[in-house]
Amino acid sequence: MQRYFLNEHYHGQKSVNISGEDFHHITRVMRMNEGDHFYIVFENAKAASVKINQISDSFVEVDIVDLESEEKELPVYIAIASGLPKGDKLEWIIQKGTELGASEFIPFIASRSVVKWESRKEAKRLERWNKIAKEAAEQSHRQALPVIQRPYTLKELIQYSDNFDWKIVAYEEAAKEGEKSNLVRIIQSAKPKDKILIVFGPEGGITVSEKNELVTSGFEICGLGPRILRTETAPLYALTALSYQFELMR
Repeated sequence: MQRYFLNEHYHGQKSVNISGEDFHHITRVMRMNEGDHFYIVFENAKAASVKINQISDSFVEVDIVDLESEEKELPVYIAIASGLPKGDKLEWIIQKGTELGASEFIPFIASRSVVKWESRKEAKRLERWNKIAKEAAEQSHRQALPVIQRPYTLKELIQYSDNFDWKIVAYEEAAKEGEKSNLVRIIQSAKPKDKILIVFGPEGGITVSEKNELVTSGFEICGLGPRILRTETAPLYALTALSYQFELMR
């Protein structure tokens, strides 16, 4: 069933008006009629099934039928920090990472990032990334939209990392050397509600200098198995492992 995220909080209201792009999608794309049902999600992560009561020229009025009781968010808060990759790879990471339950995406300007970030295009890029995340969250029936940050420098990322309980850097050389215990240990040690930040390099990976700076700042090095993963694949591997531990094993 279709799902839409609203820019308002749930505070016990019995009905809601939906306008803007979602109104257009409901009436022009989905061609819904009065009496049809779908889901809405409020900013405070409350989701509800609703029924269309009235369709006007500029908004749809819906009545709240029932609040969603099933928890669909990961029990832990996962932030994916990706060294800016080429092409549309970051869009892929945001889309699939949202489906897999990531709570936040933080692009960062890495030494080996081929892409040169243009600040004049920042607002447009962020708008597109947020739209991709919203559509993916609706499709996968999330109850919260992930946060999409502007690109950080490595220094800014390290400063921001103080907000997290666990800080991980996926390092290609560690995988080559057979390191395979740190990620398992961290996943098994983390508790529900913990915040986990995982850093992934761009094409070419994290440099030794970047790795050393991250480790000095409290990050733990993790290998992601014996195979070398692409920059757009590695975050999905980590999210899948976390989902298995916190959702399928409990």
